[in-house]
Parts: sequence; structure tokens; C-alpha cells
Amino acid sequence: MGKAKVFATHPLFEDARAILDAGCEVEYWAQPERPTSQEILQRVKDKEGLICLLTDRVGDDLLRVAPKLRIVANVAVGYDNVDVPSCSKRGVIATNTPGVLDETTADFAWTLMMAISRRLVEGDMYARSGNWKGWNLDQFCGTDVWGKTLGIIGFGRIGRAMARRAAGFKMHVLYNATKRAPEEVEKELNAEYRELNALLAESDFVTLHVPLNSETRGLLDAPKFFRMKPTAFVINTARGPVIDEAALVHALEAGKIAGAALDVFEQEPFIHPGLKRSNVVMAPHMGSASVETRSKMASMAAHNVAAFFRGQRPPNMLNPEVFKTE
Repeated sequence: MGKAKVFATHPLFEDARAILDAGCEVEYWAQPERPTSQEILQRVKDKEGLICLLTDRVGDDLLRVAPKLRIVANVAVGYDNVDVPSCSKRGVIATNTPGVLDETTADFAWTLMMAISRRLVEGDMYARSGNWKGWNLDQFCGTDVWGKTLGIIGFGRIGRAMARRAAGFKMHVLYNATKRAPEEVEKELNAEYRELNALLAESDFVTLHVPLNSETRGLLDAPKFFRMKPTAFVINTARGPVIDEAALVHALEAGKIAGAALDVFEQEPFIHPGLKRSNVVMAPHMGSASVETRSKMASMAAHNVAAFFRGQRPPNMLNPEVFKTE
């Protein structure tokens, strides 16, 4: 029996390639630009495995043209790009890469929070401009983080990692989640549960750590921004569509909130032109972008695929009911 044929929509990292190449015949996308959806449809037609990124849509159209496909490995924790019910219907295993990027993403959310509160990007641009004439008392005065109230929306692994970091800044931590955390977790992290509207009203910084689904799409909209303090900041390293960007722009223009720091956008890679303002810090979806973490993510996806084609249970299945041993 020959090696399973796999298509990877990215060249991946060396460790991940070694895992895959040992047991699979892998075709890697090698062009500098991302493959189009049509290109992926063409490449996957005769493949048994697919390794994809969160920008690659895996839906019924792809599954129809790939009758041999048996596993889809998404190199991400979120999997809103993968139609898991359609995969299950066709007997295709879907996997993701949970756990590996929690601390890295929390680090970056904290980076964004510090950058927007202390006007770092504005200061950096001014320092590079050649126009800086020296220190001045009221020059680029921002907002303290220490001692403020942090509102965490979504209290999973990344949300809790944010709460741990907040302890070092003596912050008052509030959180909102679909399910309240156990009492011992609240105690350990010194975090208090709040209904969403109360959290928004009390917080100086609001950071989002929720998955994208029908309940969270447009979670922060115009009425929600109206409830926030005019001195408050929003930080988003989750998924872009959890914020209504038009409402965010209006809130910024009207002074209903003080600023925003965004790593994700509603219609990536398009960015609403109204967000290109001095009180918004923007990053190109790089929350998990450390060499260590992205390498681990790729290797985890590779392990999922390699295990499956060895007849073993993939470690990170999204639809385990589909897996059947021979």
C-alpha cells in the first residue's frame, strides 16, 4: 500500500515536514502568495489529507470535489473556516491545534493593551520622523494600566492566561463567559463574574477571547459600545467578526470609547478605513506569531495527520464520532 497523498496549503516548518514526509506523500504549496480557493480545489481532488490555515475555507464545495479526502487538519485553534458538520456527513475527520498558543496569544493581547494605553505606536512614528525636539512634560501622555479594571470576555485558556498576567499589574479582574468558572478558579485568579453589560460599564480595558459562532458574531455592537466608559479601550485578538467594525468606528469618532487595539478584522485582510486613526493600534493577525508557537502548531497538525494514516486516533479531533478503527 502506497503512502497517503496529502496537500498542505503552506510550506510549514521543518519539524512538521519531517513528521509528514516520514509517512505521507505531501504536496506543499510553495508560492509566496496564498493559494486561491480554486487552486486548493484543484490540488485536493486526488488527496486523502489536507493541511490548511484559517484563511482556507473548507466547505461542501471542496469536499464534493475530493472524494478520497479522509482528514482535514486546521493549523489553528479556531475552526470557523472548516464546516465540521459537512466533514462529519462525508466521514472526514477534522482536527485543530488547541492549547499550544494560549500563552503566546495572551502575551500579544497584553502587548496590544500596553501599546494603545501608552501611545507606543504614535511615539514610535514620531521618533522615526526626525521631528522630535526632546522630552516635554505633556508629550504623548497615555493611560496607566496598573491598578485599572480589566474586563475579560471569554474565560477559557487564553482568557485565564490574561487574568494571571493582570495580577502582576494589581488589576481588578472581571470576566464574562457562557458558563461561570468554578469558585476555586475565580479565587485563584482573583476574578469576578459579571453579566456582559455590567462588565462593559465597569472596565477600563475590555479584551475579547471568544470563538466565532452565531452567538458571538457582532457581540460588540453599537449598544454595547454605548455602555462603555469614554476612557475605556477595546482589545481583540479573537476573531474580527465578534466586533461590528462600523459600530466601533462610530464609537471612536463620537468619543464613546478612548481607543482600540486590534489583531483581527471583520473582513480580513480588508480593514475599515475609519480604523486608520491615531487611537487605534492594528496588527496583521499575528497573535500567535512566535517562531516557537507557530512551529508547534504546524507540528501538531502534522501529528494529527500522521497518526490518522498510521491507523491511530488523531489527538485533536473536532468530530471524534467519525473516527473508526479498521
